[in-house]
Amino acid sequence: MFNKLKKPLLIFLRGIFMGSADIIPGVSGGTIALITGIYERLVHGIGKIKFSFLKPLFKGNLSEFKETLLDEIDFQLFIPLLLGIAIAMLTLSKVIVFLLHDFTAFTFAFFLGLILASSYVLYTKVTHFTIKTFIFSIIGFILAFIFVDLNPIAANHTLPIIFFSGMIAICAMILPGISGSFILLLLGQYDYMLTALNNMSLREIIVFCIGALIGILGFSKLLDYLLQHHEEITMSFLIGIMVGTLRLPVNEIITNIGFSPIEVISCIALAVIGFVIIILLEMKFKYIE
Repeated sequence: MFNKLKKPLLIFLRGIFMGSADIIPGVSGGTIALITGIYERLVHGIGKIKFSFLKPLFKGNLSEFKETLLDEIDFQLFIPLLLGIAIAMLTLSKVIVFLLHDFTAFTFAFFLGLILASSYVLYTKVTHFTIKTFIFSIIGFILAFIFVDLNPIAANHTLPIIFFSGMIAICAMILPGISGSFILLLLGQYDYMLTALNNMSLREIIVFCIGALIGILGFSKLLDYLLQHHEEITMSFLIGIMVGTLRLPVNEIITNIGFSPIEVISCIALAVIGFVIIILLEMKFKYIE
């Protein structure tokens, strides 16, 4: 019984970690998926969805519909993973808002350790560094370094804007090193959508999720192709992006820290704790496919 529940439980826990990361600006759920050994399966699983199971359904052929549905959608992955993500987002949204507002420097110091360790883990997965992979790392670093310094874009909260924000943010959420929540910050939708989530505003949540669904189904196919045909270049580019995004937590720490010895030591300790957590997670999950 335990052996049957072990794999779904581990996937559910990954979903908890991914959902927790996706709700934090500066931390990517894709990073968590990568370091816990589920990233390629997730991207490939999303890329396989082509909705071909709808054709036999419209024809009334239920047996073919069931067979095609089970073949096309990895339910053993998606059900526990999405359940974990949803639970994490619903339970942690209020906590994250509190920590970001009242303990900004300490929270971002912890995020700094998470991102730094994640970039190191990704580095260990690239077996051959060449001039080409190094160049792509530099390009990723420059793009991310510039991007995280952009001022949030003023935007209204109409349903089309929320739909568009969902499409863009989900593409970032599935990429290691790029925070979908940070994209929402840039689009001026982060606080609004976090409030909508806390208040269970179904109209906004549904529109956002529809946009996210459309965005991830299209983007995942491109990402799946890159990982299968240009894996080391893609990984090198993502390493550069992850290192470049360190500018965000560093800026937040410098801006909000009081520079008393206790606060500085606390920030360093939290960064180390975040780093160690990621390394331990990688050691625990790296052999799980």
